[in-house]
Amino acid sequence: MYTPAHFAASPEALDSLLTQTSAANLVTMSPEGLQATLLPFVYDPSVGEHGALQAHMARNNPQWSLPVTGEALMIVQGADAYISPSWYASKAEHGRVVPTWNYSTAHVYGQLVIHDDADWLATHVRHLSDRNEAGLPKPWTVDEAPERFIAGQLRAIVGVELVISRVEAKTKLSQNRSADDVDGVVAGLRARGDSASAADVERARTS
Repeated sequence: MYTPAHFAASPEALDSLLTQTSAANLVTMSPEGLQATLLPFVYDPSVGEHGALQAHMARNNPQWSLPVTGEALMIVQGADAYISPSWYASKAEHGRVVPTWNYSTAHVYGQLVIHDDADWLATHVRHLSDRNEAGLPKPWTVDEAPERFIAGQLRAIVGVELVISRVEAKTKLSQNRSADDVDGVVAGLRARGDSASAADVERARTS
């Protein structure tokens, strides 16, 4: 990933991407070509040297059963937003401004491990559900569904775990702009209702 030094993600920003993002694209190369699937995931830092991204996919999805050539890749994407040059204070000063796009992303590489046992899958889906239900007024739990129904659902999926070998992460969040321009970006994003992107810009300016 092309990453100028001022856009390199801090350890804190990377941790936020892995722990707060809900889904990522799993990309693998097989003898049949590139395969890709968007998957909800959870990050488990206790696996291997650098942690792992744990997910699952439909058993009928051929991606999990195809041989993987080289490393697998999961592309984690945070908030992203169009940035209007009209938000920059420098527009009024000299006019030498153009639009851009702000974003946070991590390219996570590693070995893909397939899990086809019910115990691993049951633990994984509970963890995934609990994480995403947290904060709801009445969080749903796996135990609320009939046991036989859940067993059938588990038979229809396969676990996929990316044991991380390396990560390339980038936070392009107006760090190359003046303080006044950044103020304009935050105000513009908030006015548009994009509080997540505005918060990312504010965090980047103080890190």
